[in-house]
Amino acid sequence: MAKSKFDGVVEAVRYDPDGQVDWVRVYFRHGPIFADRVLVNRKELIDTLKTGKKMLSGKRLPYKANTFEVYEPLKVIRVDGQDAIVIGDQQSGKDNLHGVPIV
Repeated sequence: MAKSKFDGVVEAVRYDPDGQVDWVRVYFRHGPIFADRVLVNRKELIDTLKTGKKMLSGKRLPYKANTFEVYEPLKVIRVDGQDAIVIGDQQSGKDNLHGVPIV
């Protein structure tokens, strides 16, 4: 099996009324395996991304253990002194995880 080139997979997102990420549902990689999914709040996600961890949007394939269908990487951008979590080349200054299911 090829080595995973990412540290976590974000499979769902919850936004607060202001449009910022409230929390995400994530599978984190621990060595060669992925842990159970956990809920991570916005601050923890930003801290994780800022430490250089590579997080991708995606989903776990049913009955395939540590196999994921992954899409695009998440990143933190800084616009007008505020951090925003985005996917792709968006520069709106607002959290936007397009393509990630909303819970």
